[in-house]
Order: sequence, then structure tokens, then C-alpha cells
Amino acid sequence: MTQSLPTTGTERHDPRYADIDLWPTGAVLDALAEAQMTATALVRAAVPEMERIVDAALPRLQRGGRLFYVGAGTSGRIGLQDGVELTPTFGLPPERLVLLLAGGTGALFEAAEGAEDREDVARAEIMAHAPGPDDVVFGIAASGGTPYTCAAVAAARAAGALTVGIACNPSGRLLREAECPLAIVTGPEVIAGSTRLKAGTAQKAALNLLSTTLMVRLGHAYRGRMVDMRVVNAKLEGRAEGMVRTLAGGTDEEIRAALKIAGNNVKRAVLIRHGLSLEDAEAVLVRAKGDLRVALADLDDVGRG
Repeated sequence: MTQSLPTTGTERHDPRYADIDLWPTGAVLDALAEAQMTATALVRAAVPEMERIVDAALPRLQRGGRLFYVGAGTSGRIGLQDGVELTPTFGLPPERLVLLLAGGTGALFEAAEGAEDREDVARAEIMAHAPGPDDVVFGIAASGGTPYTCAAVAAARAAGALTVGIACNPSGRLLREAECPLAIVTGPEVIAGSTRLKAGTAQKAALNLLSTTLMVRLGHAYRGRMVDMRVVNAKLEGRAEGMVRTLAGGTDEEIRAALKIAGNNVKRAVLIRHGLSLEDAEAVLVRAKGDLRVALADLDDVGRG
């Protein structure tokens, strides 16, 4: 027996768009743009809830916990996109990221038939990583009812992890399974049921806010710069040199020498430009729990002493 789709939330048809296939191209684009703006406005309205999530997640990650992303289909791919960028952008160690997509990595490129319905697979896959009290799990599902995501989040919560459920329907199961529910109710899409549109934008924006704020609070950014980024190409070499030049000064040769000693880590290079050896720079950062602002303040205190 085929299960009927709900007539509310992201699956509902909006009669305003019944004849969209007859509209002028500009009108179609304008309707889609308006929907995107609605999505980001709804995310901004959810900032108080996201603040509570960050406050709950931060102590766990400060203790060395991992960040999990779990989802299926479009929502899962949005989660993976957000998560995978944390290592090159903020230097989060890959071993502190767990990225789970229903159907595996093959589902990044094509639909994995039936994968999102496999609760048994979801439980097995997340428990293979032994989630615990210091871990934080983001479960993402536009409908809020994806069985794979809901089951994984429920299993992680039972194991003691902090679980966050991000959904665009207010009554979804995911919001009940997660300890920290985040409902961003985007309503019907311009193209009914196509949650790659408004709901997708809302999920991406919410994850962007949550993960970036967590990385800032963990000390991976200083003065609006990504001082823990991984330098892997010529463009990023230039960016790293520019950051060290702004934050610590020096000639091109001095900046490049500091970065070479620091293994291309901007934080350490800045401290080296302040006269520290690599070993002392690392020790100062350990005392500052990785926060460059705190580390530099400590140096100032020592200098004044």
C-alpha cells in the first residue's frame, strides 16, 4: 500500500504557483528569489534557539568531542557540504568529524533507492562510531520524518550524545527524537515538495550559522580571519601571508619564514613573528586553549611584567 504524502508543510501545494509554467521567466525567477529571502529571514528569527544549541554544544566540543552530521537525500548532502568544509576552513581535525549520508558516499551523486527508510542501517552506522557524552550530532531532514535520520539521532541520544534535529515541518518526528529541536518552518515550496529550494536554503543557512559560531567559540577564528585554515594551494598561501602581515607585521621574507617554521599555521606564525620559538608558541596556545586573542594577551601581560 502506497503511503500518501502529508498535505501540510513542505509537501503542500501553494495555489499561487499553479500556473508558474506559464509565467514569464522574470516572474519565475522573482518568485524563487522571494522564497529564498523568506528562508533566510526565518533562519534569522531562529537565532535565539541556535544560541541555546551552541551553548549546549560548546563545552562538549571543548572537551574534544566530535561533530556528527546525519541525513539523507538533499538534506544529507547539505549537511555533508557544511561539515566537510570545517577542516580546510577552520582546521578542525578530520577525526573529529563524522559524516553520515543514507546510502553512503555514492548517494552524493545519485539517489540511493530506499536508503532513507533503513532505520536498522542508520542505527548500525552511527553506533559504529560509538557516540558519547562529549559528541554533538546534527540530524537534518526537511520533512522532519526521514526514518534514517530519526533513527540515527535517537540512537545517538540514547548513547548520551547531544542531539540537534533540524527540520522544516513543525511536527516532524526528528524534532521529538532530538534533545535540541530546531524547527525552521518554511512551508510549501514554489515547486511543491522540492525541498532543495526554500527548505534547502534554510537548512544550509542554519548549519552555516551553527558550525561557524562553534568554530569561532573554539578559537579557530581571530579578528574575523580563519587563522586555523589549511594552506593547500597558492591562493591560500597568499591569504596566509596576508593574515600574518596584518596581524603581526614583517617583510615578505620574514612572514614566509615564520609560516614555514609554523608548518603554514597562521596562529603559530603570528606568535613566531612576536618573537616566540615554535615550541613556545605551541605552549602558549595550549595554555590559551587555542585562542589566539588570549595567547597574544598573555604575551602582553608578560611584556608588561
